[in-house]
Amino acid sequence: MAERASFLHRLAAKATPSREEVLESRWLKPFGRRIRHSELWRFTRRSVPRGVFAGLFIGIFLMIPGLQIVGAALLCMPLRGNVPIAAAMTFLSNPATTPFFLAASIYVGNRFGFHADIATFDALLSRGASLGDWMAWLLSDAAPAMITGLFVISLVVAFVGWALSIVVWRWWVGAKWRRRTRPELFRHHS
Repeated sequence: MAERASFLHRLAAKATPSREEVLESRWLKPFGRRIRHSELWRFTRRSVPRGVFAGLFIGIFLMIPGLQIVGAALLCMPLRGNVPIAAAMTFLSNPATTPFFLAASIYVGNRFGFHADIATFDALLSRGASLGDWMAWLLSDAAPAMITGLFVISLVVAFVGWALSIVVWRWWVGAKWRRRTRPELFRHHS
């Protein structure tokens, strides 16, 4: 159990930018002391789910690498969420998942009455279209459909992540208390 926890801790430390790296962003410097507030960097039962929410929402909705972590950190300020967790959650949208989120957002956006052509999206993606081709497609009906779809998907995923993180946090704290109150059950016998 300790090895698994150690592995997860190392993985999280490797994937999550350090406090200094986040605070060095030129976009966050104007927020000075407010973004440096220790409440935003502590792991508590309230700040972690809020950080998960902020990171998933911004990570999926914003879709601009580099600005996702900044956006998640800025959203953590009013939500009082955990900035490192939010930064880590933005990595859900990555080069492997982005095409799926974009296709799903077009589908969802079309369900709200917009008319983006998914076949055109697939054709642009498969042929490696230029930035100009993508911009022309976005300036058609695709942009409202995609933005609406991304908003809905990011909101749903963020709420699911928030709820799951509450459950995982409670399970983790409960396991910790069980180990503390009944250590004989958790000793390894050799």
